[in-house]
Amino acid sequence: RNALAVEEMIESIFRDGPLTDLINNAAGNFISRTEELSPRGFDAVANIVMHGTFYVTHAVGKRWIALKQPGNVVSITTTWVRNGSPYVVPSAMSKSAIHAMTMSLAAEWGRHGIRLNTIAPGEIPTEGMSKRIKPGDEAGARTKAMNPMGRVGTMEELQNVAVFLISGGCDWINGETIAMDGAQALAMGGNFYQLRDWSDDDWKTARESIMAQNEKDRAKRG
Repeated sequence: RNALAVEEMIESIFRDGPLTDLINNAAGNFISRTEELSPRGFDAVANIVMHGTFYVTHAVGKRWIALKQPGNVVSITTTWVRNGSPYVVPSAMSKSAIHAMTMSLAAEWGRHGIRLNTIAPGEIPTEGMSKRIKPGDEAGARTKAMNPMGRVGTMEELQNVAVFLISGGCDWINGETIAMDGAQALAMGGNFYQLRDWSDDDWKTARESIMAQNEKDRAKRG
């Protein structure tokens, strides 16, 4: 989120030897009715996901260009970049910005031998993600019930797609988004529209769960 700190970090890395690849996996999200969202809540997501991803990509990309070195950027987005999503508007906006950055820079930086692509995964349960965007849900339960393949994704599957994109096996893939969600976005939209049926009490319980997870994470960081 801090452009100066990013510059210092990337400069330190390049002093030891130029990067060959960059994976942007910036994550920040929580469910909320948009009318109840504060500017601080919006900025918390946008600064991590949109600003952070651009700052790092820009810092690395301009060094590759100056060194006349090819490079490869893989960013993790969501299927919502194609159809939006209610109740996670800051994330939908920020991930869509990364989607636009990827297509734009693929066209602009392609002549420098720099490729940019994204992966849009469906649900891969983790504690931080599940407690913030699916509070009260047994990990993956709703996805398993709706997904055409009847399951959630795995970290290994996400890793395999990333390895494919950075392996050099097909260097002509540039500016693309690869969905990895068992066709859930095609069948069900892949977003949070179903939360329209939640009551005020449901949203109150969700907020309490999200706040408890935030406190737990702060305690872990000391």
